[in-house]
Amino acid sequence: MASKQINTAFILGAGLGTRLRPLTENIPKPLLPIGGRPIITNAMEHMHSIDVKRFIVNTHHCAEKYAEAFPEGNWQGIPITLRHEPVLLDTAGGIKNIEDLIADDERIIVYNGDIITNLPIAPLVDKHFAGQTEVTLALRSRGPLLNVNVDKEGFVCDIRHILKNEGIKSCLFAGIYIVEKSFLKRLTAGKIESIVLPLVEMIKENPRSVGAVVIDDGNWYDLGTVEEYQRLNQYAAR
Repeated sequence: MASKQINTAFILGAGLGTRLRPLTENIPKPLLPIGGRPIITNAMEHMHSIDVKRFIVNTHHCAEKYAEAFPEGNWQGIPITLRHEPVLLDTAGGIKNIEDLIADDERIIVYNGDIITNLPIAPLVDKHFAGQTEVTLALRSRGPLLNVNVDKEGFVCDIRHILKNEGIKSCLFAGIYIVEKSFLKRLTAGKIESIVLPLVEMIKENPRSVGAVVIDDGNWYDLGTVEEYQRLNQYAAR
């Protein structure tokens, strides 16, 4: 691996936002305002803390709204590249769809565009480079869905109970992970696919192939319902 620098953050912004309808009928979920600014800018601010040099955002539903939200094509001077998906490709398909934008010796940090968190990112970066895995996930010990299992050495041994491997701990996937460019060779262009199955296949091939770090510091919110969104927005306004 090259130097411990992550230049590119890929923010997943193409979802339909079905859980937040009718709020998302005419706007992508990551552009809904929290505390007077788009949700996605929380991710951008978070990634700025590790000195990323550019953002890539995939778009689908109401894609034109992203250009309206960032008319200068940047956030606080950091350039934003928008990559449209005419057909929604899910997470693995979306990552494969930006392959041409990533240098061969590069890695990207992938960030779900509908989460709000201030968990420290440095431990994830440190673990990725120390573990020298193609993929490293940020996890949390608590949360609504504890379906990522880790083994005693800290590697992911199961996701969504597909492999029936309980490991020593079940965790919440925090929606933030680091991916080496080499991982993208495992993915198929144009295929509508979640990131889960390619990761499970990696684990089946090599139980030490997917790294993880549990980061319980800070807050973490997944905006899953209209009520949660309204409650968090009121809290931010105060």
